[in-house]
Amino acid sequence: MRHEDGAASMSQLLSRDAAWALLTEWTAGESLRKHALGVEAAVRGYARTFGEDETAWGVVALLHDFDYERFPTPADHPFRGCEELERRGYPDWVMRAILSHADYSGISRDSPLEKTLYACDEMAGFVTAASLVRPSRSILDLETRSVLKRMKDKAFARAVSRDDLRRGASELELPLESHVTNVITFMREQADALGLRGTVPST
Repeated sequence: MRHEDGAASMSQLLSRDAAWALLTEWTAGESLRKHALGVEAAVRGYARTFGEDETAWGVVALLHDFDYERFPTPADHPFRGCEELERRGYPDWVMRAILSHADYSGISRDSPLEKTLYACDEMAGFVTAASLVRPSRSILDLETRSVLKRMKDKAFARAVSRDDLRRGASELELPLESHVTNVITFMREQADALGLRGTVPST
């Protein structure tokens, strides 16, 4: 009976609803919530592509920065968040994936999930920024070549490391252009939730 209860509890923990509730409990800022949603969309898209558990991967993506608003320094993020996840009973692979997205954590990226989260984190943010400077303020008419051009502009989204963007694609063993295209495609599916429809009309 205890085993069944544990399984049900784990299933509940690894639900999108539970992850969203935890994210919104710890994160009030709209931009950080939108970032989590953008990374989720990209990671879930790759999960489908790789034949992995889309919901489980999405939970990790939603929660990868959930502690950042409270603990924004490298001394605390994402360590404090992972302590909270451990306290709540999340499995070790969730915390490991979240820790591995921070290069300074000392946790290597070994699994497909770990590599995907890292590759999608900064790229989702960069794609969002590239969408918002378009006349349409939309991801729906954003082209891969536009993102690649923005990457060459050192003044654009200067806080985003171009090396990290390239490293993420490399760890997925994808050409940078293919990774950018994939992230745009996956994020387009959630354009409204991400606030990235802009002035492009619904079809």
